[in-house]
Amino acid sequence: MATLGGVRNVEGSQNSVEIDNLARFAVEDNNKKQNALLQFVRVTNAKQQVVSGTVYYLTIEATDGGKKKVYEAKVWEKPWLNFKEVQEFKLVGDAPGGSST
Repeated sequence: MATLGGVRNVEGSQNSVEIDNLARFAVEDNNKKQNALLQFVRVTNAKQQVVSGTVYYLTIEATDGGKKKVYEAKVWEKPWLNFKEVQEFKLVGDAPGGSST
């Protein structure tokens, strides 16, 4: 049972279709807002906080012009209302390995 308001790691987040879908949503939302062409690669870390719905804190690898970058996204979801909102999306830095191959 999740503690209301507490932030905790999402178990198995590297293989979760739900987490990947939220990350893809965050990348697509950022692309629309920033007129960017980021391409989702993978989620490297995910945390969640139970509030009115769930807030997910995602660490995402995406490529930008062929270079892998790391981004942090905060996505708020209320599945019973079919509601998803990217509250924050920011560049953290270059991904280990740097370029996509």
